[in-house]
Amino acid sequence: MNNQTSTQLPIPPHFNPATVGAVWRVPYQQRAATAQAWAKQHEIKPASEDKTRICLLLIDVQNTFCIPEFELFVGGKSGNSAVDDNVRLCEFIYRNLGIITKIIPTLDTHTAMQIFHPIFWVNAVGEHPIPAATNITPADIEQRIWQVNPNVAFSLGFDYEFLEKYTYHYVKQLTQGGKYPLTVWPYHSMLGGIGHALVSAVEEAIFFHCIARNSQTQFEIKGNNPLTENYSVLSPEVLEDFDSRPIAQINQRLIQQLLDFDAVIIAGQAKSHCVAWTIDDLLTEIRQVDMKLAKKVYLLEDCTSAVVVPGVVDYTEAADKAFERFADAGMKIVKSTQLINFF
Repeated sequence: MNNQTSTQLPIPPHFNPATVGAVWRVPYQQRAATAQAWAKQHEIKPASEDKTRICLLLIDVQNTFCIPEFELFVGGKSGNSAVDDNVRLCEFIYRNLGIITKIIPTLDTHTAMQIFHPIFWVNAVGEHPIPAATNITPADIEQRIWQVNPNVAFSLGFDYEFLEKYTYHYVKQLTQGGKYPLTVWPYHSMLGGIGHALVSAVEEAIFFHCIARNSQTQFEIKGNNPLTENYSVLSPEVLEDFDSRPIAQINQRLIQQLLDFDAVIIAGQAKSHCVAWTIDDLLTEIRQVDMKLAKKVYLLEDCTSAVVVPGVVDYTEAADKAFERFADAGMKIVKSTQLINFF
């Protein structure tokens, strides 16, 4: 591992795969003590001594996406995919504890009154759209099938006419940019709620890494702008309003930080949405700098799954095609169980 050894570590005895699909409290003080003892036992050095700097970027490994019966659980093809992904992810973190320099988890972060939530929209009789079953298109707004909820405009402090004009511009931008249409999602990743939190077992593994390697976990908030979706942690879906005034910004700070690492490993949920969009944005930046940088990006294909709603929609093929495109660009698709040679 890194400048210490090239072999993987054993998985600590506290890890129980059977608990990965449940919500529980991480015993921080106890786990800190075991992490320090583990580091001493296995001669794990502080991250500051790493000669090869490796980042693990974890996309939205939160209860809302990863725990069964939560709002947007990524069941995938098997019906239990996100849980199985996270078992492998935790094991990957523990086995590679000594080579991962920094862990950066993203946190999808929402409040109720956002453009993709039901309360934002009403029809002619004041009803809200059905979540996960409604896409809003330019034609819907032109025909006034869906309109901005005037009470939302008041509560958020926006002029109603501005929001009407802006939302029409927004859905047109999505269509013209070849992006997914505006989907009205169930309320999810709600700030202050249990769904917003990291999966307990993954949080424990990340905390264990932080203490064992003396490496502060870097949490990245995304998705809290009421006027745009934010699948990718690197860029919101729409950046400007109808008069080209900025409403959101690309996360240039994080992009540069990722490009400065010697290797970036990416996992999380969902493969078809936030993971694919993040990788795509990173690839766009790499193309502008140096395509050779793509070779230092590693995609953990067995720690991410596509959105599948049986009988409704299956994004598996789209997600797989995106990963094929990333591989063609030079990124490496790997499994969590592989002994990856970064050096």
